[in-house]
Amino acid sequence: MAETSTYPLRLPTSLKDEVTKVAKRDGTSVNQFIALAVAEKISALETEEFFKERGQLADMDEFKNILYRDGGVAPAQGDELP
Repeated sequence: MAETSTYPLRLPTSLKDEVTKVAKRDGTSVNQFIALAVAEKISALETEEFFKERGQLADMDEFKNILYRDGGVAPAQGDELP
């Protein structure tokens, strides 16, 4: 099992009540629900940072060369865009 630590969390009563209701509906404890919510937020922020860093490595001139190059094959019957 992963190491854990405690953290005294202060929530407005209305938010705590909503978390309690949603956690119950989700079949988890309030603690599990909050831990998952924090993990999801960290994941979203880390993913955003990853794509920012990767985007800085992009060669936009090469991208445009590929995007606008001549040639290729026309879409097959039924693959056309509307």
